[in-house]
Amino acid sequence: MIIRGGMLVDAETAWTGDLVIDGDEIATSSNSAELIDASGKIVLPGVVDLGVFAVERAASAAGGITRVALMPDQSPPLDDPGLVQRAALAAKPALWVHPLAAATKALKGQELAEYALMARAGARAVATGRRWIADSGVMQRVLVYAASLGLTVITHSEDGGLVGSAVATAGETATLYGLPAAPSVAEAMAIARDLILVENTGARVHFRQVTTAPALALIRDAKKRGLPVTCGIAPTHLLLSDIAVGDYRTFAHLSPPLRSEDDRRACIEALRDGTFDVLCSAHDPRGPEAKRLPFADAEPGASGAETLLVLGLGLVRDGIIDLPRLVALTSRNPARVLGVDCGRLGAGAPADLAIVDVDRPWRIDGTRFVSSAGNTPFDGLPVQGKVVRTLKGGRTIFEL
Repeated sequence: MIIRGGMLVDAETAWTGDLVIDGDEIATSSNSAELIDASGKIVLPGVVDLGVFAVERAASAAGGITRVALMPDQSPPLDDPGLVQRAALAAKPALWVHPLAAATKALKGQELAEYALMARAGARAVATGRRWIADSGVMQRVLVYAASLGLTVITHSEDGGLVGSAVATAGETATLYGLPAAPSVAEAMAIARDLILVENTGARVHFRQVTTAPALALIRDAKKRGLPVTCGIAPTHLLLSDIAVGDYRTFAHLSPPLRSEDDRRACIEALRDGTFDVLCSAHDPRGPEAKRLPFADAEPGASGAETLLVLGLGLVRDGIIDLPRLVALTSRNPARVLGVDCGRLGAGAPADLAIVDVDRPWRIDGTRFVSSAGNTPFDGLPVQGKVVRTLKGGRTIFEL
């Protein structure tokens, strides 16, 4: 197969030319007569979506996603080698699934799970799940055990003692609507504790979503000191502030909750200056039974697989990042966190690709998602850029 005429973009540069695929890999030459015309389009490495809560093959493929790292918050939690192995095989051959091992048994934050056995079964990293591990002794043992196996620990960063049952960030909006709220400093406090433990253990930690200015300042300082830490964010917290929960819009009920406009602007600057390593969808589809409830009773989460790449292209058009940086955020860097060789267009790389028509306008409409649920806070937003073909291992898994 030869993909001809498109702009090829990887994490380092962009150029126009042909991309040759031989079998399931990118190659330098091929005898194949099959030709894909990508004129006027861009060709990117397939997105590696770091930290989804549900595996949805059709939604991922429609969003240019070829690999997902599955959070351990499943039913039952991924705290057993058999469960990890089943999760890794569940979406083949249409999607690569890299399960994340539960840091503690049943994700209760008390007793460590067996990472070594789960790593042999296919786990690519260890994750604390939706919650922060409150016990510092347990967290230190998590880091030591993961480090001994060369696994990254992916952590949720909100101090549970401060957050409690809050559903919003403390501030004018939460007060106006009478919502149970927690101070945004809960994020920085959780990250500060974990950074001290990283310094003590040498373990690699990825903070899955960092959404406040004080927390980002801690991450910047840690990176300057050479600590092995990375961090990510979803488009929701880059593009929306807590004002979006107005009229009790449960589609804007997220975890972590939407922050103040000042924090949102701080996140944009952190994206611009290179503090963020990963842009993820935080894909968490929720049906009507979970969202058509009073705001405080609704489940947090948004369906993000089908909008991750297009919202990332919007950041490119706004001049916040360029195309190679978008590829680094969505493909190369999450692949590095997982220890997977992908997210590049060089010879020998997996032929996992997304072909995008960057000029194609459309309107986000949750009712037309192929996901099991259309709970997106971006419903009705006009956007530009559409995935027109997704290939996994050289095989087309989505075509518009």
